[in-house]
Amino acid sequence: MPRFAANLSLMFGEWSFLDRFAAAADAGFPAVEFLFPYDHAPEAIADRLARNGLELALFNLPPGDWAAGERGLAALPDRFDDLKAGIERAIPYAEATGARRLHLMAGLADRGAAEARAAYRRAVLHAAEMLDARGIELLIEPINRRSMPGYFLDDFAFAEDLIRDLAQPNLRLQFDIYHRQILHGDVTMALRRLLPLIGHVQVASVPSRHEPDGEELNHPFLFDELDRMGYTGFVGCEYVPRAGTLAGLGWLRRSDLSHLVVPAKAGTL
Repeated sequence: MPRFAANLSLMFGEWSFLDRFAAAADAGFPAVEFLFPYDHAPEAIADRLARNGLELALFNLPPGDWAAGERGLAALPDRFDDLKAGIERAIPYAEATGARRLHLMAGLADRGAAEARAAYRRAVLHAAEMLDARGIELLIEPINRRSMPGYFLDDFAFAEDLIRDLAQPNLRLQFDIYHRQILHGDVTMALRRLLPLIGHVQVASVPSRHEPDGEELNHPFLFDELDRMGYTGFVGCEYVPRAGTLAGLGWLRRSDLSHLVVPAKAGTL
């Protein structure tokens, strides 16, 4: 089965952020990911990873003013300087934590506008070059507009074409199974075809975005398919627990993850 990374921005919300690392490790996860680390010092994040024997699978470059509704800067023509500053801000976190993958959010913009497409291409190319010099992969992720209305990058074909066209050695696709199913469906065939471009996979149930234990997709089949294809990266668990994180980890047991021991917690499973 794949190696799973707990998303600490969505899971383990019963703990404060820095305490979620220990909670994820106690639950058996070998790795974590999260949206943004910037409220804490790089050294604090690195310490929690090391103390709990965790690998950091992924985090996002700064998205602009998240509280004000910004969802990335890459496709915004007048925000290139802010984007560059954000990359510089993220690099110390990657260096301190050993993170080898960073996600660049596109932002809210009209993909039909030539200015937005040009800005996005410029931003992706600049970020890829900056990170490649440090041995870090840059990931771009199509996100459905039901979850994020107005998001620029809402099409897998557009992302694929851009990756192939720019031909940067460290530019990869972040394949979120939840977003793929909502946008286009045909998840298995897309995974097979796009595997050479994929740098990270994420999962949640569709349509609820809860634990990957049912609804529209057969998640055990998809996990087995990732193994059959030879995918060796992490699968990020970017889902919102239905009724508490520990109470929802039964899907790990049912998936027969022999490498991932999920300890029994009294009254939770």
